[in-house]
Amino acid sequence: MNSPLLTVRCIVVLALLTLSIVTVACSKPEQTTAAAASGAATPASDSNSAAKPSVSTPPAQSAPSGPKPNVDGNHVMRYVKEVVAFGSRPVGSPGHAKLEQYILSKLKGVDVEQDKFTAETPVGKFAINNIIAKFPGREDGIIVVAGHYDTNYPLPKTYVGANDGGSSTAMLLALADQFRGRTLDGYSVWLVWTDGEEAFVKWTATDSLYGTRQLAEKWEKDGTAGKIKALMVVDMLGDADLDVLKETRSTPWLSELVYQAASNLGYQSHFYKMQGGVDDDHMPFLKIGVPAVDIIDLDYGYNNVFHHTPQDTIDKLSPQSLAISTDVVLETIQLINAR
Repeated sequence: MNSPLLTVRCIVVLALLTLSIVTVACSKPEQTTAAAASGAATPASDSNSAAKPSVSTPPAQSAPSGPKPNVDGNHVMRYVKEVVAFGSRPVGSPGHAKLEQYILSKLKGVDVEQDKFTAETPVGKFAINNIIAKFPGREDGIIVVAGHYDTNYPLPKTYVGANDGGSSTAMLLALADQFRGRTLDGYSVWLVWTDGEEAFVKWTATDSLYGTRQLAEKWEKDGTAGKIKALMVVDMLGDADLDVLKETRSTPWLSELVYQAASNLGYQSHFYKMQGGVDDDHMPFLKIGVPAVDIIDLDYGYNNVFHHTPQDTIDKLSPQSLAISTDVVLETIQLINAR
């Protein structure tokens, strides 16, 4: 998903002591070869950050009074397949341009803002476009759900980024289907398809997260940031073996709310077995004081073998994982509204 996740992969180190103790070292895969560096959100950062078994249990909170979310995973998967049909989608490519228009076509009748700008990258100037769909609520405040739609740059045409880029794009489209045509009972919800998440050469503070760095700066200046109650980033959540990381840089109370949402729906076994820090699209917003959480499954295939490779294909995903992830986001929105 986000900017080119570089070569370093999430490495799981199993050490047997008195009982089994699992430690995982997560870091952004560094881009050394086209195969090893296919695009996707930014799972781990360039600097190694230890991912360990998660031991904290979030405090219990009252469940929302509304109906439980029940998204059709096959519906979300259809969106993934349509996205993947455009092929590789790095910024500046024909596939990226087609996907941009596809997303906009699915948002007809919705209040849409396009945050367009030109990014200076190590390989030249590129047009970047964050797509923002706004769904009004009855309460004063905004909940943002964001996920990147670009894939790594540059990559072979055989790379389709089904999970890394495809799953987040599809989940946001499915969420738009849930919200369109009505005024929401709680806060307004803004869905953001972030662009330029992947690095162009090598993941660094300046070569990554182009779209969200721009958007965070813009929202801080125009006052939007102060209205945001919570921001959730979704990334790589279609993995058939769903195992969502407890991202340790995220805002603690919001991270705990995500786990509570998963527990409310009976999906807690898919969440927070492991924990670790990840550089992803939530980071620019955390820096300006916006409560943010990264909901990401950074263990994609044994030893993260499918991540940023041509093996990131539809057959590695499942409708069930897409349904679980989307339902948990919807339940978390209800919990945020209930705070």
